[in-house]
Amino acid sequence: MGAAGRDFHNYNVVYRDDPQVEVVAFTAAQISGIAGRAYPALLAGPLYPHGIPIIEEAALESLCREQHVDQVVFAYSDISHEDVMHRASRALATGADFLLLGPERTMLKANIPVIAVCAVRTGCGKSQVTRWIARLLQEKGLRVGVVRHPMPYGDLAREAVQRFTSRDDLTAADCTLEEREEYEPHLALGHTVYAGVDYEKILQLAESENDILLWDGGNNDFPFYRPDLLLVLADTLRPGHESRYHPGEAVMRMADVVVLAKTDSATTDNIRSTEAGVRNLNSQARLLYSASPLTLDPPIDLKDRSVIVVEDGPTVTHGGMPWGAGHVAAITADAVIVDPRSTATGDIAAAYLRYPHLGTVVPALGYSRSQLTDLKTTLNNAQADFVLSATPVDLAALIPLNKPVVRVRYEYADAGSPGLGEMVEDFLADRVR
Repeated sequence: MGAAGRDFHNYNVVYRDDPQVEVVAFTAAQISGIAGRAYPALLAGPLYPHGIPIIEEAALESLCREQHVDQVVFAYSDISHEDVMHRASRALATGADFLLLGPERTMLKANIPVIAVCAVRTGCGKSQVTRWIARLLQEKGLRVGVVRHPMPYGDLAREAVQRFTSRDDLTAADCTLEEREEYEPHLALGHTVYAGVDYEKILQLAESENDILLWDGGNNDFPFYRPDLLLVLADTLRPGHESRYHPGEAVMRMADVVVLAKTDSATTDNIRSTEAGVRNLNSQARLLYSASPLTLDPPIDLKDRSVIVVEDGPTVTHGGMPWGAGHVAAITADAVIVDPRSTATGDIAAAYLRYPHLGTVVPALGYSRSQLTDLKTTLNNAQADFVLSATPVDLAALIPLNKPVVRVRYEYADAGSPGLGEMVEDFLADRVR
């Protein structure tokens, strides 16, 4: 049971070459457009010359009964503990076992040091932390490769091993908006990004070109590579979530360093509650406090101007946030937020039905060309002076818009001492010669 990422990795490292196991299917969730395809024979290996079908998760029970399935392996992230057990119950009711594969069976060992940045939920701010660390490592003369958690939404065989150094590379690979959100900010800073489907081959390439690797995690998953230093973010705007979601709680318990994120936006009570929740799960980790200061690009006065706010898609969909940095920036700037729901079309309109917690913001959905068209139409139809875009991607370069775009920038900043730099310095002194 997967979402086009962890499931493929688990298959590759545990099941692909095991002749005693027959994998009859992958099921798809969270990501649109995955079901109805196949995991290709080129990646599935010699035991599966016709590949492996990918079907909707809704068909789990009938698949288990028709194929006499013995085990259902759960393999995706950012899902509540309760919902994991609902899926377990569905599998158990067919007579099958329900299995979670752990880090020891699924993490690959690198020949160079690995720093991993993970989180307890989607949208905690992992990427800005990764960018900050990558800059620091580069300043010290180290060759650093950023390995991103998978987002293989296109031609899986073609995307087995990906290496990006420029926006032209993203265009050539036909990357989705969601991929661009994660890759573009790294590329703008001169970082090489690696991603794809076969993370053993990706590792071989990345470690041959770099002195150190940065694992930039997805959702709240644990790393695919065994980390020498594991940093985990907890969101002070979502206190209590550190113990409510899978596998975020496990990741928190594994952490060497915990970063309390967004303390500049959270109340004192929420910061203290999050800190207590972290300490209840992991009393040994070093604790850091961080902020995510916002800036507008260009630095324009938005007071009393109308804006339609675009947020990072995963954060406000399955991440569960009603809004993100764009909404905060609009409120701070005294802008007038236009309700986007009346102009929403297609998959954007459907997102408001699927995620009723969504507020007056537009999720930046762009898993397909049709979704990008829906996003463009929704924004162009809105009666607003500006598009206030908090997606990390350059939206205006991706879709034609009929109103100016103001980008909301947000980066990592220490909000206490010791800071992140001191943690990395200590690590380098111990592990990198």
